[in-house]
Amino acid sequence: MTTLMKYNAANLNQLLDRINRNSIGMEEYFDRVLNAVDTPSNYPPYNVIQEKEGFTLELALAGFKKEEVNVYTESGKLFVEGQREDSGSETYYIHRGVAQRSFTRSWALAEDQEVGSVKFEDGLLTVFISKVIPDAHKRKDYL
Repeated sequence: MTTLMKYNAANLNQLLDRINRNSIGMEEYFDRVLNAVDTPSNYPPYNVIQEKEGFTLELALAGFKKEEVNVYTESGKLFVEGQREDSGSETYYIHRGVAQRSFTRSWALAEDQEVGSVKFEDGLLTVFISKVIPDAHKRKDYL
């Protein structure tokens, strides 16, 4: 007889590891969950807007130039990286409220999603993520 164990947020990784060891073909899904749990971040601030055709992701990148921002997809994830160039001058700030640190953010994409357009304007990065509908699932009119 097995004993029941109570899991909470502190031992969530242990629960997912036990489930992963006893399942076949679910590794990719558990890797996504485990990676999301291990890397919480709130910089840079962002919005996710649901639209009829998909989603729009907006990132506030105040102080970044277009050349310092890189957007790409790899292994079913959307990555946004910002690399700040060191100006070399020693500036003395009285107050420093605009964050100027480098960052990497990632979001898992579903299999039916793909990145459409990417726009960087006035310190706001906008990424449109569209939902791809296979031909077999699209509406077909016969009359």
